[in-house]
Order: sequence, then C-alpha cells, then structure tokens
Amino acid sequence: MSQALLTDLVIFVLSLWVGFEVISKVPATLHTPLMSAANSIHGIVLVGAMLIAAATNSWVGYLIAFFAALFATANVVGGYVVTGRMLKMFHRRPAAGAAPPVDGAGKAAAAVTDGQRS
Repeated sequence: MSQALLTDLVIFVLSLWVGFEVISKVPATLHTPLMSAANSIHGIVLVGAMLIAAATNSWVGYLIAFFAALFATANVVGGYVVTGRMLKMFHRRPAAGAAPPVDGAGKAAAAVTDGQRS
C-alpha cells in the first residue's frame, strides 16, 4: 500500500468520524432544514467522486469512487425527498368535498366565513 493511499484513507476515516460527531449533536428540529441545505455539499462530494474515478489507476480507487458516488447520490436524492415532505406539511388542506377558492393570480383566496371575507 502506497503512502499516498494510506494518507487518503486516514483522511477519509477521520472525516467520517468528525461528520458523525457533528451530525449526532444536531437537535432533531434542525435536522430537516440542515438536510435540505446539505444537498449542495453532497453534490460537491459527487463531483469529487467522479474526479477520483477519472484520476485513479487501481481497483481500490475505483471501489472508493464507486462508494463515494453511491453514498453522495443517496444523500442528494434523500435530501430532496425529505425537503419535499417537509414542504408538504405547510400546504393547506381544502375543506371536505370542496376545492379552495382561487383568485386571479392563482393564489388561494382568503377564507370565507358566514358569507363575509375575513
């Protein structure tokens, strides 16, 4: 095993450890907004995995690049799924059996109570 590969593996293991320690200290209420913001970071990791795959000449490098790309892709897709579910929670539910009124701009109009606008 070459010195450069050993150095890269040590950096990789240390980054895993630091990442786990940082994320495990985040409260659950902040995890979803941080996950949605982390999509760009995982996109950069995906680009780095592609650069590793292009620059390597050994099967170990290809294996590391494959797993880096796999995990980064899973994080990007998962981040968008979680963000979509989070944003769905803020949609108003229409009244039972009725579609919500829509104004000319395509936005939901104010609720009507007892025939008068509030």
